[in-house]
Amino acid sequence: MSGVTVRPVRREDLPLLYVDHDEDPVGTFGYTATNALERNFDADGLIGYDHGTLVIQDADGAVAGKVAWRPVPHGHNIASHALNIGTRLRPAFRGRGLGTVGKILVAAYLFETTTFERLQAETDVTNVAAQRSLEKAGFTREGIARHAQYRKGAYHDMVVYSRLRNDPAPHR
Repeated sequence: MSGVTVRPVRREDLPLLYVDHDEDPVGTFGYTATNALERNFDADGLIGYDHGTLVIQDADGAVAGKVAWRPVPHGHNIASHALNIGTRLRPAFRGRGLGTVGKILVAAYLFETTTFERLQAETDVTNVAAQRSLEKAGFTREGIARHAQYRKGAYHDMVVYSRLRNDPAPHR
């Protein structure tokens, strides 16, 4: 899908990145501070070495959503940490492959700009579209993490995916 890009978040993008919990297919994780996004943007522009958020822009330059990453430890030393990535698209942009391209682009960006060996992602076992997107983006399904996520008052099983630095990059 040519023309899709990721770029740093700009202040004027912030209102477009808020999640409307009434339209969120994943469900709510609970309340957050109404100014949390602005405070984080003011702190570091939403980009750090081991955490960050980039805007996914469609071919027309519209803000389609975001792709974010954060560290997850698999041991005490930094070399045992992975980066967990996740995408969230605005409702009007879903179902067009933009999340897949966002995952491909952020993986390339993270492997070029960090020394992390492993990227990983999880999605609800019922979210088949996200599973397909991860596989198209070059991620390998590893298994099920049982009751790994609590949202909407219940525990949910998650499918775990990974992509390693030397895994073949998918074609866009």
